[in-house]
This record gives sequence, structure tokens and C-alpha cells, in this order.
Amino acid sequence: MQFYNSLSKQKDVFEPLTKEKVLMYVCGLTPYDHAHIGHARTYVAFDMLKRYLLSKGYSIFHIQNITDVDDKIIRRAKESKKNPKELTERYQGEATELLRLLHVIDADVYPKVTESIPDIIDMIETIMKNGYAYETETGVYFEVRKFKEYGKLSGQKLDEIIAGSRKEVDETKKHPEDFALWKKTKGEILEFDSPWGKGRPGWHIECSAMSRKYAKTLDIHGGARDLIFPHHENEIAQSEAAGADPFVKYWLHTGFLTVNGEKMSKSLGNFVTLKDVLAEHSPNAVRMFFSLAHYRSPIDYNPDQIRQAEATVARMLNFMQNLDHALKKRPKKEKKDEGLEKEITKKFGHVDEFLENDLDVANALAYVFSIIKSMNTHLEEAKEYDYSVLEFAKKNMDRVLYIIGIVPAEKKLDEKLDELRKEFKEIKGVNEMGAEEIMEHIVSIREEARKKKDFKTSDEIRAKLKKIGISLEDSAETKWKIN
Repeated sequence: MQFYNSLSKQKDVFEPLTKEKVLMYVCGLTPYDHAHIGHARTYVAFDMLKRYLLSKGYSIFHIQNITDVDDKIIRRAKESKKNPKELTERYQGEATELLRLLHVIDADVYPKVTESIPDIIDMIETIMKNGYAYETETGVYFEVRKFKEYGKLSGQKLDEIIAGSRKEVDETKKHPEDFALWKKTKGEILEFDSPWGKGRPGWHIECSAMSRKYAKTLDIHGGARDLIFPHHENEIAQSEAAGADPFVKYWLHTGFLTVNGEKMSKSLGNFVTLKDVLAEHSPNAVRMFFSLAHYRSPIDYNPDQIRQAEATVARMLNFMQNLDHALKKRPKKEKKDEGLEKEITKKFGHVDEFLENDLDVANALAYVFSIIKSMNTHLEEAKEYDYSVLEFAKKNMDRVLYIIGIVPAEKKLDEKLDELRKEFKEIKGVNEMGAEEIMEHIVSIREEARKKKDFKTSDEIRAKLKKIGISLEDSAETKWKIN
């Protein structure tokens, strides 16, 4: 297994510090506004990485910070006349629920800046003691020139960084490129006590301190590509100046998401919130849309392509239902199809090869669709099924769906249990049945009605199911699907 490491600028074999245990930190939200589709792209990408590692048997400790102290929060709080805590809790709470709707697995911990001030102060003191920072009238600054490896992540040279730096008029720092670890304030809406007086932490030190609480060295640090410089570059400098060696083994970054080919901006009128996207498209479709591009590649938000992804998901889930229907009728004596077995085994091998190669889900899916095509042909044309191949395909497809984060129809059916019991209350013992058991019973009643040419009963059952979002497909045997 290998991942593209932004630090080494190449694909590196993945070997965590502790066997089968992964420490992963992903830069979280600065919750001063609604979460947008760009946030979703990054969090879904790292959720797929997490799911993939879990499927490989690793245990994951996932840290995702909440930046609830920031200039943007202070500015928005003043504009809206809201308390900063109220503001951040509102937007963070909304984002958390939306990401859960998007099937993103919760992090293990969500440290907040406001709850990490002692850790931040302790780290700044360590950096100062080690000779990498100094205090001025306006704050505490990291002296970039002291850290000889500065620029190793972004690839920028120090003289170019110095040339591009701009020294603010009111600053007293030694060099233009030095960045703030602590900003001194007087009567600001968000400020904290410190050895250097009232103030608040700089943006970069927050992530370093919050990750340091759990580990000196992280296996994986992730975020969007636009965080590489200066944020992640500065994280490395201050963390390693404080004693981490190294701070992170593998730096992973997602590609840019644009809207109509341009960076999202409210001024351009192309700011797309996650809330609006999920109001129009299913979580499964959004995740499939992201999956069809490599996580490091740029992607342009396209509602038409998400609708196409919806059809792709429906095709995959219908295939899984067809497998389930077939496997329920597995006989004691089975027929072997060695050609099909060899083909499907080989194609799933290619799926794994692409997943092992920097989580290349997009190319893995090309083989998945080919597998579905071959298996559907077998299900439709074979007089006798090779049930061992069906079982093998189901097991591996379940894993692929889990990694992508597609929720199968069976789980959605469970959500309709109360509605099924209500609509079919005349069925004896319905309140003791599970959702799938009720559906099997309904289908058998309807098939019996069709045999007797009782089309009134047959149509009534179809209408009741349609009412709660389940459709029936009549072929050699009746199949159902969630709409």
C-alpha cells in the first residue's frame, strides 16, 4: 500500500509508526459560515481513506480540530452581533449533522481552540525556550530563518518567501516572514490570559498544539491542497522546533474544488453550501460524484454529473439486491463456472491494485462496473448460477461500497420499518417482523394474487409501497428497490 506524500513528493509505502494502528489528523472547520461543497470534498476523501484502512484491519485514532478562535469568527460575530461561542457552535453543529448525513464517520476527538489554550501556551513556551521564537510589543513570533528546513513541504525557497512577505506597518517583528504564535490584544471580543498578557493564539500554532496533545508524531496529516502553504509549512516548523522528530510521516492533500471553473466566492455568486447540495441530491450520489475523480485531482462541481452519479449508484445497489435475491435460493448442489470465477477474481484483483496505489478509487470503479456487467449477464442468462462466484462478488462489492461510503438499500429499508408496519397492519404479526421479513411476506402475497389474477390486490400492494418510496419490478420473480 502506498500514498502520495506531499513531503517526499512521491508515492511512499505506508508503514505506520505502530503496527496496525494509525494516528490521523485532518484540519477541521473554522465555523463562521455554512459548510460548503469544497469542505465536503476534503472530508469525504479522508473518510474514504479511513474506511479503506479500517477495511484493511488497521485501527484509526482520528483527530479533527475545531478552529473556534480566528479573525474571521471575530469579524462575523461583530457583524452579526452574535456571541462567538454561539456563532461557532451553530455552524459547527450544522456541519457535523450534514457530514453525518453524507455518511462521514465521526472523528474520535474534536479538540477546540478555546479548550486548548493551556496546551497552546505550553507549546509556545517550549518553542521560545528552544530559541525559535521571540516576544515583541504586538505578540510572540516564530523566527522562520532559525528553522533551516523551512519550505520542505511546499518546496518554496526561503529567499523567495522573504521576497514575497509584506511587513505590516504596526508590527515590530524581526523579519517580514516571521509568523505569529500569539497575538496581543486589548479588550477584544475573544482573548485569553497568557504569560505575554491578554491575547489569542495564531492560526498555525492551534493545530500543532491540538495534535501534540495526542502524539508527538502523526502517521497522517490531511487537508486541502491550499493549506500546504503557509499553514502546514508553519505547522511543521513550529512542531519540530518544539521537539517533534518528525512531526508527520505522511502528508496527504486533496485537490481543489471549483464551481464553473473558478474558486468559490460569494462575490462571484458561486458559493455552494453543503446544505443546498444535500437538499437536491442524495448523499450516495454526492459521494459517488467525488469518487469518480482521484482525491488529489481538481474537480468542478457539476449538478448534472451528480444526477448521473445517482443513476450509477442505483445500478450498483440494484445489482446488490439481485445478488441477494439469487443467494437466498442457493441449492445444495451447485454448478461451477470456472471462466466466470477466473474473470471476476482477476478483476477484483485489479480493484485492489488501484486502491493500494494511492487510493485510486476512480480507476478501481472502472473494474467494478465491468464486474457488475459480467455478473448481471450471468444472473440474466445462466440456467444455473455459480453461487460461490455470487457469494465472492457480494463479499467484495460490500467492501467496495463500504470504502466509497455508499449505504445499501437494506439499511435504507430499515428506516422504513414503521411505515411498512403502518401500511400493512392487516398482516398477522407484522409488528414483530423486521423490514426485510415484511417485504418478503408482501412480495409472496402479491405473487400469489397475481397467480390468481387478483390484479386489484396486486395493484393495491404496489400503490402502498410506492407511497413509502419502494418500487416493484416484475420479471421472472418480483424484485423491490428503494426509490
